[in-house]
Amino acid sequence: MPQAHAPRPIAVCLLSGGMDSAVCAAEAQQAGFDVRALSFRYGQRHGVELEAASRVARALRISDHRVVGVDLAALGGSALTDDIAVPRDRDLEGAGVPVTYVPARNTLFLAVALGWAESLGARDLFLGVNRVDYSGYPDCRPEFLRAFEALASLATAAGSERGVRFRVHAPLIELSKREIVLRAAELGVDLSLTHTCYAPRLERGPVQACGRCDACRLRLKGFAEAGLSDPIAYVPPENERP
Repeated sequence: MPQAHAPRPIAVCLLSGGMDSAVCAAEAQQAGFDVRALSFRYGQRHGVELEAASRVARALRISDHRVVGVDLAALGGSALTDDIAVPRDRDLEGAGVPVTYVPARNTLFLAVALGWAESLGARDLFLGVNRVDYSGYPDCRPEFLRAFEALASLATAAGSERGVRFRVHAPLIELSKREIVLRAAELGVDLSLTHTCYAPRLERGPVQACGRCDACRLRLKGFAEAGLSDPIAYVPPENERP
């Protein structure tokens, strides 16, 4: 009689629809996890992020992709949720925390992911933060991730009563955007399905990335340094909005 294979361990992965989260989910699968994807409708200006997350989840054949609503727009404080202009063409070196930072977003998202993981009997969480974001976003630092692991052991019944140690995996944390692009190619992740831009053009036809916000510039730099072409559409320079 053939021997039954042990079930794969479950991991909850934050899936934003961006390039990094897509590669992170593929890394979790490559590591042998049964990935469950979690996205958020948090009051972001554009629904294209969630559309991209759905495309990525289908392409990776993730069996369970859930979208949770949390209205961070009600709190404001970010160019992604409030009436604040998205910066373009800014100096990305040593510029401090940008206005596209959403206050405590990763803390909140990981807390929800932790709750789902506990209900599933899982102990592994994945998110696609990396060292490029590290310099600007405080909730993308290794110290934050380790602190959240410590919190998880105290904040859950699984941790406090059964000694479960939750792990927060950030497989891209030491990678540059160039390395992430190359890793996507190695894992067979279709980056044409992803969405990165903070200020996309949505008025007519297919979605076009602006090419000038921080996220677009970092993405384009990564593709250029990897010697590859970015497969998503960008606003042609002569048609850029003011």
